[in-house]
Amino acid sequence: MLAGMKVDMEQEQQQQQQHVIVESQEVEKIEEVKPQKTKRVASLDIFRGLTVALMILVDDAGGEWPMIGHAPWNGCNLADFVMPFFLFIVGMAIALALKKIPEKLVAIRKVILRTLKLLFWGILLQGGYFHDLDKLKFGVDMNRIRWCGILQRIALAYLVVAIIEITTRQAQAKELPTGWFSIFKLYCWKWVIGACVLVVYLATLYGTYVPDWNFVVQNPDSLDFGKTLTVTCNVRGHLDPPCNAVGYVDRQVLGINHMYPRPAWKRSKACTKSSPYEGPFRADAPSWCWAPFEPEGILSSISAILSTVLGVHFGHVLIHMKDHSSRLLHWVGMGIALLVLGIILHFTDAIPLNKQLYTVSYVCVTSGAAALVFSAFYILVDILNWKYLFLPLEWIGMNAMLVYVMAAAEIFSGFINGWYYEDPHNTLIYWIKKHIFIGVWHSTRVGTLL
Repeated sequence: MLAGMKVDMEQEQQQQQQHVIVESQEVEKIEEVKPQKTKRVASLDIFRGLTVALMILVDDAGGEWPMIGHAPWNGCNLADFVMPFFLFIVGMAIALALKKIPEKLVAIRKVILRTLKLLFWGILLQGGYFHDLDKLKFGVDMNRIRWCGILQRIALAYLVVAIIEITTRQAQAKELPTGWFSIFKLYCWKWVIGACVLVVYLATLYGTYVPDWNFVVQNPDSLDFGKTLTVTCNVRGHLDPPCNAVGYVDRQVLGINHMYPRPAWKRSKACTKSSPYEGPFRADAPSWCWAPFEPEGILSSISAILSTVLGVHFGHVLIHMKDHSSRLLHWVGMGIALLVLGIILHFTDAIPLNKQLYTVSYVCVTSGAAALVFSAFYILVDILNWKYLFLPLEWIGMNAMLVYVMAAAEIFSGFINGWYYEDPHNTLIYWIKKHIFIGVWHSTRVGTLL
């Protein structure tokens, strides 16, 4: 009888164990089906916030401080890092965001919708102009609408790289095999396509014949206002302001009326004695000083895709490499390599640093700098946990589009200067400039930083 009771107890225990196993399996299935919430990468948000803040700074103070404004042609100033930093960050965000969307069609639909939003805001903000800022009259002249711009370039790079990421991805392993080049092998197709983009850009840049071209002077300050001037070229492979293939492609495809009318080259030594500041043109200034040029043009935007491809790679490192030391070793090592390569190309006169043309050396230097800046934020925020020091930048980074639109439309400055006492000039900003920067420091240049 005792033996029977013992057998019954053993059977009951086995049934309970089987029941527990079944329940645990069901829970595991539910957890697999349930979408997992992924934490935002705070260091990436802070890096994005810093880039937006830099954009606002150089837009407001670049004219008074040439070293932070865009380089007139060859070279790389602080403002010239803003666009490639944006594209690098977009690439990292693509890698992190698309891994959460396993269905390809759903991912493609989201990418297309986001691209259309970027194009809409880009054309709205940079396609037209304010007729009268005091009355906030905004208009778009369809005969002179600017099709290209900052957000349009970001939209193109985002669309191309995101589609590549979606269509070439496979069931990637969560853990990488050991070895420096294993992650390159895992995503080899992205590098193949990136190499194709590079070949197309270089072949067009150096292989396109640029003939003479004409334009009508639109600047009323010019003595030649309304006249048609001719720029003499008849060259191939030149990288100077008037006769490069980047400008030629834009003139042929976009039309000269739809290009940016105030390019940075107007501050070059060939155009003005005030270089690197803006100033009246020289009496012997060449005709192209008055010509338009699109700094976010078609061919240069093709090259800009490479900045986003490199950003995606750094995002893949963040996903697949699980320990801090491996990530930082890869990021810092690749960042230094890109910087050194770009500097060598520039100072050997092989390929100059040039933001307007978005040259290969410019891609290398700015992407290398982006890698090192992000690595620094990663150490400070994700390893040392000093996130509280950068809370304002994190908020800007998490609301980058809102801040960008408000800054581009001058809503920030309009709101701040809209509060005054009796006279519109009696604002807090005006008072600080007058009584501190001018009255005490005798400097109007520092006041522009406000």
